[in-house]
Amino acid sequence: MCGIAGFCDFGKKLKEEAPYWKNILRNMQRSVAHRGGDAAGSYLRSHAGLSHARLSIRDIEGGAQPMVRSIGGREFAIVYNGEIYNTNELETELKEAGYLFETTSDTEVILYAFIHYGPSFVTKLNGIFAFAIWENTKEQLFLYRDRVGVKPLFYTCETEEVVFGSEPKALFCHPDVTPAIDLDSLREILAIGPARTMGNGIFTGMHEVLPGHFLCFSRDGLRDLTYWDLTSKPHLENYQKTVEKVSFLVRDAVRRQMVSDVPVCTFLSGGIDSSIVTALAAHYMQEHGEVLNTFSFDFKGNDRYFQSNSFQPERDLPYVDIMLQSCHTNHTYLECDETLLVDMLYKAVDAKDMPGMTDVDASLLYFCSEVKKHNKVALTGECADEIFGGYPWFYREELMNRDGFPWSADTSARTAFLADDVIRCLDLANYSHDRYLTSLSQAPLLDGENAEQKKRRQIGYLNIKWFMQTLLDRMDRTSMYSGLEARVPFADHRIIEYVFNVPWEMKYQNGVEKTLLRDATADLLPDALLHRKKSPYPKTYHPGYEKLLVERLSEIVDNPNAPIAPLIDRQKAKQFMTAHKELGKPWFGQLMAGPQLMAYFIQINYWMESYHLSI
Repeated sequence: MCGIAGFCDFGKKLKEEAPYWKNILRNMQRSVAHRGGDAAGSYLRSHAGLSHARLSIRDIEGGAQPMVRSIGGREFAIVYNGEIYNTNELETELKEAGYLFETTSDTEVILYAFIHYGPSFVTKLNGIFAFAIWENTKEQLFLYRDRVGVKPLFYTCETEEVVFGSEPKALFCHPDVTPAIDLDSLREILAIGPARTMGNGIFTGMHEVLPGHFLCFSRDGLRDLTYWDLTSKPHLENYQKTVEKVSFLVRDAVRRQMVSDVPVCTFLSGGIDSSIVTALAAHYMQEHGEVLNTFSFDFKGNDRYFQSNSFQPERDLPYVDIMLQSCHTNHTYLECDETLLVDMLYKAVDAKDMPGMTDVDASLLYFCSEVKKHNKVALTGECADEIFGGYPWFYREELMNRDGFPWSADTSARTAFLADDVIRCLDLANYSHDRYLTSLSQAPLLDGENAEQKKRRQIGYLNIKWFMQTLLDRMDRTSMYSGLEARVPFADHRIIEYVFNVPWEMKYQNGVEKTLLRDATADLLPDALLHRKKSPYPKTYHPGYEKLLVERLSEIVDNPNAPIAPLIDRQKAKQFMTAHKELGKPWFGQLMAGPQLMAYFIQINYWMESYHLSI
């Protein structure tokens, strides 16, 4: 993976001030250098500039960027972040069409495919990506993002100017982009955060290229084009054929994503998703005479303080050990204590440029930094729950039938210590509900389905378009902050397209979630793990963590000059901090309860302070 950034400006002749603009490009590259510290490069023409921070995964010696090629007197340049998993097939097609390759990198394949097939070539790609292509002769800038939004790409747009980058911090290096927020920024953060409305960059005037879209910017303005979206269609295969198809797709996705010029590892959580990926990856490595590196994560003291609840019924560690007994790997147990976890809350904001999933982000950020000491590429089990129906709101009636996002329908917890006038002004409940209703209206429905089938299709759509985006955003930022490339086999668009249309009764049987996935991979896992109840990413239950949060938040609440001071009611906040924290009733997802609400406001305050944001 890499970091990309750049700009297009038809109101300036950039080369007339080349040293100035090249320095801007260098600053943009340095701001995302954590995403790729192996090499750096820039490209400047009269109306466009591109910069690149490279993490060398494919063609380590020859894949430098920006990559420039001239065909038929036309010049094209690309900066690219991602991995294309069908590179070999595309390269064969292009060679047959007469293209001569100078490298073995997927970057060159993308550029030649664009030149040969035109802007809609992106439908041919299987992978995770965000890239910019500048066509110098026609003076057009194209910005592309993968189908499901694994890789980020932010931008701002004025009449004659576009500025873009992998992360918001890159855009702030441009003289025309300054961090600022407005009331809708606060509504995003407080009403639906740590999720985001798709395409919303939180900062005023900032957007994100939508998943499955590409932008074309020229002197005629900005065009936003959709090249992929979820579609509904009847599922005509019986259960046995469906199991066989899912089995093939999952195995093919993992096999394709093992391709790398550097060793690949896996995250092994002890859940079935990461265990499936690990089993397949370990077998692939064994075929090539190598042993897979695996890593598991937990928190210091969880053996003593863990509290079982309906969302997280049991610990993961025993199941990691069960998996290791049947799958030979080089395994490393990683652990995080409560002091480090609180300190990492701030770095998590630095990584994401906005508040996030608090200690979930913070712990994953730390774990990824430790994994990077051993490997550059990791495969994860992310996205299986959103696609195969693993979350409780897919099957628990009281959650599924909420009049709002099922993982965050009740905004009352979020307002626990907001000032009354802020609550009235922001109207968080209506903001969240409006986003929910808008998304429902966009869900592709199928004629002839009854009310329950319609509801389940809508729940599946919301999870892929909202909840999965939040977790992919978390995974990208926490891994790339240390220059670790995280791949997500379950997010292969072929899997998503197919399973989205599989009837619910095939996915959930006899009270067991993800039955379809379990049956499709039954030969890969020990029985104890195969039949394990779903449990989410681990979190700490150490009482010392909550104590530290109270201390940090108290300092903020007692400071009248704190950035969040205008938002909060000090008396409410102090009452909240002294009250019992209900750990089993999350206000977002399955993990964010009372302690995480305090951590979230600590992150909001630090975010506003770091970017000099005012209300």
